[in-house]
Order: sequence, then C-alpha cells, then structure tokens
Amino acid sequence: MEKLKNLSVVVVAKNEEANIEDCLKSVYGWADEIIVIDDLSTDNTVNLASKFSDKVLSKKQDIEGTHRNWAYAQAKNEWVLSLDADEKVTEELKQEISQALADERFVAYSVPLRNFIGSYWVRYGGWYPAGKVRLFRKDKFRYEDVGVHPRAFIQGECGHLKKDIIHKGYPTFEHFVNSINYQTTKEAEKWILTNRKVTLVHALRRMIDRFFRRFIGKKGFKDGFMGFMIAFFDSFYQILSYAKYYQMKKESK
Repeated sequence: MEKLKNLSVVVVAKNEEANIEDCLKSVYGWADEIIVIDDLSTDNTVNLASKFSDKVLSKKQDIEGTHRNWAYAQAKNEWVLSLDADEKVTEELKQEISQALADERFVAYSVPLRNFIGSYWVRYGGWYPAGKVRLFRKDKFRYEDVGVHPRAFIQGECGHLKKDIIHKGYPTFEHFVNSINYQTTKEAEKWILTNRKVTLVHALRRMIDRFFRRFIGKKGFKDGFMGFMIAFFDSFYQILSYAKYYQMKKESK
C-alpha cells in the first residue's frame, strides 16, 4: 500500500511491551511518520518501540487530555491518527483512511473500535461500533484538559469511517477491573477539581440506570455472561466514583 505522506501516527504507551510491536507493525511503512509518547515505562516498551517508530519521546502523563494534546503537537504532518499501544489498524481501515484524506469536507473522522476482553469480541452493550474520533487535523482538534474521559472539541465537520481499529486492552478481567479502579479515581478527582456537586442519591440513580441501559437497552444480554459483567461493572463505576469522591471531600476538610 502506498505511503501516506501527510499522515502522522501518534501512539501513547506505558508498560506495553506485550502490545507495542503489533500496534506499530500495523502502521509501519504506511504512515509517513510514527511517534511513540512513552509515559515513563519500566519495561521494554521503549526499546521495542524504537524499532518501528521515527521518534520515541518520554513524558509523564498527569492529565490525560493535556498529555494527548501535547503528544499530537509533536507530529510534523497536518493529519494525525491517534492510537493506544494496545490497538491495531486493520488493512481495510488503512484503505479507507487513504481515501478519506482526499475528502476536503471533513477535518476529523470517528473510527469504530472492535473491543476485546481476553479473546472475546464484545459486540453489544454499546461496545461496538462505539466510534471515537481518532483521525483529525491537529490544528482543528483538541481534548478537554481533564484526567479521565476528556471531551473532544472539533473546529469543523466530522466524518465517520466504517472499518475498525482492533482494541485488545483487557487480556483478563483482572486488567478490566484494574482499569475501572484507576478511572474511578480520576473521575472523583475531576469532580473535585471542577467543583461538581454529586450526591449519593444521584450516584445510586446513575448506577441503576447504567446497568439497565447497558444490559437491556443496548442489548448487552446478547453477550451472555460477559455482557452481564460489563453492565455490572459499568454501574459499579458510578457508585465507586462517588465513594472516592466522598472520601476525598471528607479528607480535604
């Protein structure tokens, strides 16, 4: 496939020696530039990344949105494809991106994520296609400067691609639960920093709503036990975030 001369791939990584090579190989020789932003990894991530990237830069991530905005600013090209180290680009998506960059109507594109827990592809419960803005002109896109689930701000029209990024971020349920534990801490911190007022009643209401919306409304039951566990942990996310928020507020006083 012909190299795209106006595309930089920016990969954010931390202790991803198990995944980084597959990620970078999926875009190696296709994108004009590959940059890895390493969050002070303590494993072999940097050495492996150096084999398949043009630059490996080290920077500690404190605030996710701010960190990603800085990462994209390091790209030399106008167009950026943003990847996490546990993701891969399919051949079908590469062909679609090659065509999309010739369309001047859009300044950004959402891309479907094919998410896995272990070897199981989660198809329901809102997990697929679950498009996220991953391809964009760097001068027309930025993330909100918050530590978890930052909102994307786009100056222009956003298109929607149909082919997938493969995301294998959760090799086991242990990894999945660890991710929830980290994210709920960041969620509680965000509520504190933005002076958001959250009550127990509000958290309980959201907890119940999230379970039924995920499991029934978005047909998570079609994923069987896996779908039930995802809906359960999505609802648990709400009350655990509140518990951490409650503790942070008490300790701050």
